[in-house]
Amino acid sequence: MSYDRLSPQDSVFLHIEDDHQPLHVGALAYFEAGPLLGADGRFDLARVRRRIESRLHLVPRFRKRIMKVPFDQGRPVWVDDEGFDLAYHVRLTAIPAPGSEAQLKLLMDRIQAQLLDRLRPLWEIWFVEGVENDRVALIQKTHHALVDGVSGVDVATVLLDLEANVVDTDPEPWTPEPAPDSATLLVDSLVERTVEPTELLRSARAALRVPQHAAERIGQVARTVVDLARSTPSAPWNVPVTPHRRFEPVRIALDRAKDLRRAAAARGDDLASTTLNDVVLTACAGAMRTYLLERGDDVPDELVYRAMVPVSVRDVSQQMALGNRVSMMTADLPVGEPDPVERLRFIHAHMASRKDMGQAVGADALMELTGYAPPTLLALGSRLAVRAMPLNTVITNIPGPQLPLYCLGSRMLEAFPYVCVVDGMAMIMAVISYDGHLAFGLSGDRSAVPDLHVLAEGVETAFEDLEHGLGIVAAPETSLARKAPATNAAAPKAPTKKAVPRKDPSRTGPAKRAAAKRTAAKKAGARRAPASKAPARKAPAKKAPAKKAPARRAAAKKAPAKKAPARKAPARKAPARSAAARKAPTTKAPARKAPASKAATKKAAIRKSPARKAPARKAAS
Repeated sequence: MSYDRLSPQDSVFLHIEDDHQPLHVGALAYFEAGPLLGADGRFDLARVRRRIESRLHLVPRFRKRIMKVPFDQGRPVWVDDEGFDLAYHVRLTAIPAPGSEAQLKLLMDRIQAQLLDRLRPLWEIWFVEGVENDRVALIQKTHHALVDGVSGVDVATVLLDLEANVVDTDPEPWTPEPAPDSATLLVDSLVERTVEPTELLRSARAALRVPQHAAERIGQVARTVVDLARSTPSAPWNVPVTPHRRFEPVRIALDRAKDLRRAAAARGDDLASTTLNDVVLTACAGAMRTYLLERGDDVPDELVYRAMVPVSVRDVSQQMALGNRVSMMTADLPVGEPDPVERLRFIHAHMASRKDMGQAVGADALMELTGYAPPTLLALGSRLAVRAMPLNTVITNIPGPQLPLYCLGSRMLEAFPYVCVVDGMAMIMAVISYDGHLAFGLSGDRSAVPDLHVLAEGVETAFEDLEHGLGIVAAPETSLARKAPATNAAAPKAPTKKAVPRKDPSRTGPAKRAAAKRTAAKKAGARRAPASKAPARKAPAKKAPAKKAPARRAAAKKAPAKKAPARKAPARKAPARSAAARKAPTTKAPARKAPASKAATKKAAIRKSPARKAPARKAAS
């Protein structure tokens, strides 16, 4: 009879899991379909299960389940699952062929939204048939208490092969060890709790023997506590989550990120030691900025979000060990900074300062201290910490193998990571490098972030902007629109500017014939005056045409006195002049408009005056 007790960090993931927030990590991967098909052309599930079964002895915890201590008087333990059934954990499903990535993402959303059964080992693998381009997909989920992201890559390396042609081996025999009875587990847990304070005191005395080391450790913890106490502006996704999920993959060539790192380092000075992680964080900050601008949110230049960046503290001797050996660092992201190069400069300097202050080590020390807290307080404290922690999101960058991996001769073409979201952080960004590619996996809550695809598009935009800023490629003219999306707000106003001037000339255009001129002048007198002021259009329409006859005759007399190009100017003053025309004698109206130097114009006005009265008689009749 044997068991392994969960670490304090592993226990936290069990404590904060709830029906609406499953806490497992996973991946979406694509494989070549051909080698995985049987003689009948269908996916050979039996062969795949035999392969996985033959490797399970390398990851023994994949056959273990969780057992709780009675009355929560200790952290849970791992025990062998006596009823282990591989068929439950390795499954086959399908989408209608040829299945698109959009259909596959919907399936991914549903599978990742479901809780893992705690009565069984906490992992599942789903193979998916029917994917377009002659591919098979794999959807994987593993509880965060069982494996962290970095060791998860190690496990994938064990389950997969480095070469296409690997001879199958028979599974090794396995006999589960019986689980301890509840009474024994309770007694062992109580004894362990009495020993833990003694171990804490022993560790403290050992630290005092090396005062300098102890002082450094205390300083690291203190700086971590102070940093976590700072507040941060709220983001649109800093809300409670629902049980439903969204997932978006983004593909970026690894060489693009490396070229950006080299171009930044070539500038020297404060960018000389730029890292690949700095480039990834800068792209994530740029994607958030694009997302906020597309939503129409106000994005001030000084806006800074804070992300938790997991850091592996696993040494070489622990590379194949499961469980969580991950600490954290906080990263400030200048989302409001419009210049992508300045964004990179800010992040590079900030991350360098975090490494110098040993923040990751300080956070790991804090997590170790939780091992001495009673389990009930640990559960309560972990739930409160997640809700109260001043963070906007999580960004995890996992280094993967830079060579192709195979499953039964089938090459893994792509792999995108999945990280669970929690209350208060309804959007998380994960990145993994594999075989020359950076694969972004964006996960979000379906209700809180329904437009997750906009954030995914923003990742590509952020890389393009950084390439333009560092001079790797020439910036096109459209890049200005990308850097200042506010110009889109003026687009709806463009039609209103064009509508009025285009209609007025068509109504008052000059005619070649005199009769047409007179007819157009009469119509222009009625239409042009209200055209200059929108509210004035309705007022003349309500009055009877007979009452407007004097005003129309006065407007008709004034209209021909002006040349065609200058007709718009008097149109704005027409209402004022028509009001004066009602009071003044009709004989004086032509004298005001006609130039004194041109007698011919006066004669033309006299000759035209009878013609203007004729339409008025018809209107009266």
